[in-house]
Amino acid sequence: MSDMNGYPDSYYAATAVGVRNYPVLDDDRQADVCVIGGGYTGLSAALNLAERGLDVVLLEAERIGFGASGRCGGLVGSGQRMEVLDAEKAFGLSRSKELWEFAELAKKEICERVEKHHIACDLQRGQLVGVHKKSYLGWAKEMADALAERYDYPFCAALNAEETQARVATGKFLEGLFDSEALALHPLNFSLGLARAATEAGVRIYEGSRVRKYSHTDPAKVETATGSVTTPFVVLACNGYLGKLEPRVAGKIMPINNFMIATEPLGEERAKALINGRFGVHDTRFVVNYFRMSDDHRLLFGGGENYRSGFPRDIKKFVRPYMLSLFPQLEDAAIDYGWGGTLSVTVNRLPHLGRLSPNVFFGQGYSGHGISTAIFAGKVIAEAITGTAGRFDVFAELPIHTFPGGTLLRYPGLVLAMVYFTIKDRI
Repeated sequence: MSDMNGYPDSYYAATAVGVRNYPVLDDDRQADVCVIGGGYTGLSAALNLAERGLDVVLLEAERIGFGASGRCGGLVGSGQRMEVLDAEKAFGLSRSKELWEFAELAKKEICERVEKHHIACDLQRGQLVGVHKKSYLGWAKEMADALAERYDYPFCAALNAEETQARVATGKFLEGLFDSEALALHPLNFSLGLARAATEAGVRIYEGSRVRKYSHTDPAKVETATGSVTTPFVVLACNGYLGKLEPRVAGKIMPINNFMIATEPLGEERAKALINGRFGVHDTRFVVNYFRMSDDHRLLFGGGENYRSGFPRDIKKFVRPYMLSLFPQLEDAAIDYGWGGTLSVTVNRLPHLGRLSPNVFFGQGYSGHGISTAIFAGKVIAEAITGTAGRFDVFAELPIHTFPGGTLLRYPGLVLAMVYFTIKDRI
């Protein structure tokens, strides 16, 4: 279902500001760089490239921010999707600290873009992670101590059950970790603001211009149904919507669908009784629940996934039980919106950035940590194209495994894995 702006029906689409219609590519163009995809990776890459003086064309199959960049939970956590304790074991302290610093720079980039370009995206600070089972007790203190002692990040506090429940009114959280410097925002409005900034910097954006194929030549020719772009560089920024466009990297990611609902306005008093502040929240489940309050006092709640091409017939009915498992006091609250979106995950939940011969750069596989990671991915891709590849190379060197069975058999394997982790979540 789509609203009048051509976006899927959602709370974000209903509250979008600054929606602008961009033309369809209907001719043969030339550019220094052609970016494929109008989400965070593509918009960030295009904006950073244009600011460095390059002539950029961005092609989006639907609308700017049509995918996860305009439908996600809006939470911007600190660090990478792989938390530092695991990264230290995998790569050592030095590389783990480098990846942490990149994530801090990504948060800074978001805040600076919002301020510089006057993006009205309801930027908030703070995030609480709710620990949901006894075997995880002690994790919050271990994490807060590690970040303060080894990462010069004193902004996380471990909370006991009483302190946690004073902030979030659910009996399901046994303790919590509160990060005062994490962020949350309206994802579609942030996307629209980035697109406006990119246009003002000289980027030529085309919507409704799905790329059918591109040549593996130098220069490359990128073709849509009604036009083409000849360019020395291609940036592939499709993530969960990659499809069959580039088989060389498709097997590294698994597209999955995640779902959200928005309640009716709860009123300021009831909203504050539910979440005592304007900050994002998620739990420690493998299939994570995540939520926050909107500026008009609705609970925006994400929960549940599926691993096929279609969405549930009734998304509101699908997600509501996840919400009520944490907040049974919302039994009487009406659900005004329900929507879904597609993201992509990697086997080890690390982002997948790289370069394909002869001239294609890509960023994908953000594994639910996509706002900050994708924004920074676009920035370092722009750096690499313009001759400074150091930070890009750090990401490109991360080990990203192909899903067993590639694109053909990855879904059955994932479903079995998700069943296992869902059971583990409940033990």
